[in-house]
Amino acid sequence: MPTFQSRPYRPTGGPGGNSTSSSSSTLAQWIGTRYRASLARHPFLLFGFPFLLTIVAGSFFLTPATAVRYEKHDRRVRRLSHDEALGLERGGRRVGVEGVAEEYYRLAAKDLDDWDQKRVERLDGESDGVL
Repeated sequence: MPTFQSRPYRPTGGPGGNSTSSSSSTLAQWIGTRYRASLARHPFLLFGFPFLLTIVAGSFFLTPATAVRYEKHDRRVRRLSHDEALGLERGGRRVGVEGVAEEYYRLAAKDLDDWDQKRVERLDGESDGVL
């Protein structure tokens, strides 16, 4: 007797193993068989095109969601008014092109090796970080 049977395996029914098959499972099997046969002949039309269509449609549906996200971020960043932003720009010390060398020599003249570490005052209720 040969190792394998010459007949291919064909299940006899649904999950219960009974041989009675309903018309819906027969219809589903027929549609599945037709789809697999057509897929072998036209793979892009029946698989690739629906896949690409899903990707493109998803990008159009997600565009408003990402726009809301970026608008929320812009509102949070734009809390400073225009006057406050101008005030911040004026607060710094200006150094002109000719003053760069002067500023360099002023900073170079400082004694950077002679310094003491000082603790910063903590707010009320804030941990001082000492173990």
